[in-house]
Amino acid sequence: MDRGAAGGRRVDLELMRTPQPKERADAARNRVKVLDAAAELFARHGVESVSMDAVAAAAGVGKGTLFRRFGDKAGLAAALLNRRERDLQNEILSGSPPLGPGQGDAAVSPSDRMHAFADAYLDYVLDHLSLVRMAETASPGARYRIGAYGFWHRHLTILLDQMGETVPDGEATAHALLAVLGAEHLTAMVEGVGRERARAAVHTVFQVADG
Repeated sequence: MDRGAAGGRRVDLELMRTPQPKERADAARNRVKVLDAAAELFARHGVESVSMDAVAAAAGVGKGTLFRRFGDKAGLAAALLNRRERDLQNEILSGSPPLGPGQGDAAVSPSDRMHAFADAYLDYVLDHLSLVRMAETASPGARYRIGAYGFWHRHLTILLDQMGETVPDGEATAHALLAVLGAEHLTAMVEGVGRERARAAVHTVFQVADG
């Protein structure tokens, strides 16, 4: 792949980054209060055990405000995850290698970056598995409508295409790799074989993809 094409794809990826919410200062403060309260309650009691009423009370906002802003608990989960997703996306775009691209002698292979992504994404998902599962299964196809899915898919497609003929269809293969990182699937794997074996199995699948 020529340098111009790679640069264009990087720009495309940057445009797909999960956006920072644009809001008034008072709305932003309330948003932070709600998300901090939800994160604390979810961590202490588990996602399934916490009601929207409890989150509103802990954040000191009205229930109507909470429901208008986030819709339901799945919407609240998605908003909480947005903060983590932006951090991971920033690391992919400009962080240190192998997760980030590196430059010159610090540049790393597409294969190494792909496995670094798998590790970083697993760290993120396994630490927030109930939240991610709720956001991804809120309705049929919810996972694929989440903006971050498009970012992860584009990132993997770029890396796979950089491998040349080793991977004949990077776009389709990226979907296949992301399938094993779905929260519903990972929940079943963790319950069946534990976190470390689930992580190792994901890397085995990625190893097959990179040849």
